[in-house]
Amino acid sequence: MSAVTEELIIEPGRSEKNYWKDLWRYRELFYILSWRDIKIRYKQTVIGAAWGVIRPFLTMLVFTFVFGKIANLADKNGPPYPIIVFAGLLPWQFFSTALSEASNSLIGNANLISKIYFPRMIVPASSIITSLIDFAISFGLLLLAMLYYHYIPPIQILLLPLFIIMVLIIALGVGLYVTALNVKYRDFRYIIPFIVQFGLYITPVGYSSQKIAQMYGEQARFWFSINPLAGIIDGFRWCIVGEPMYWPGFFLSWGLMLFFLWLGITYFRKTEKSFADNI
Repeated sequence: MSAVTEELIIEPGRSEKNYWKDLWRYRELFYILSWRDIKIRYKQTVIGAAWGVIRPFLTMLVFTFVFGKIANLADKNGPPYPIIVFAGLLPWQFFSTALSEASNSLIGNANLISKIYFPRMIVPASSIITSLIDFAISFGLLLLAMLYYHYIPPIQILLLPLFIIMVLIIALGVGLYVTALNVKYRDFRYIIPFIVQFGLYITPVGYSSQKIAQMYGEQARFWFSINPLAGIIDGFRWCIVGEPMYWPGFFLSWGLMLFFLWLGITYFRKTEKSFADNI
């Protein structure tokens, strides 16, 4: 059987007219870049893919000790605190890893971008997708923790995929925006690690956002939910440990998620033509 090769004609204005169609046309490149990123993620490390297990496990231990024991935020009558921490750690780790990987993805593929035509959005999108591997590993650890504590999640855990999709969309929107900025302003190489480190403390990963309401009132909790990940983490905890859902924060997260998706795609498409010159 002979392979059929589709001829691609490069012409002025093609990317504007056929951009979304070209994304589908170059789907194999998306698969290749994703698989390459997965293979080189832990290359030349001594313990290899075990880092994917050790990092979330150690983070869970530290957060459980600091917030549960020292800060005394654990509820002795509630679900096991390590599971509460894991429920917040899952979306945060996915978002922060996706943002870090995507922000440098175009610069790391400078040779590819400067030589051939293809929709540049494929590069950061493939980096974000590979972050799902770490998410899957951490989710496996969460299941093991549930077995260890003999914990049965509530029925709403069936809605967890909805919140996973929300994290994926907001990671894509913010990731595209920051990736495009990083090509022109290399300052973002230093700003992104700071944002990730600072964001860990203003996001309810090691503690519940209910504590914000108890300590500062419901109005403070609403403004706290301007952080779009706050509503998503609340959703994860609602699904996994049955913590009451804060619906204003959920709808605020939906609005911010759509805004960042629109902002990321619009700015990326606007600046995409200049990537090969600036990179």
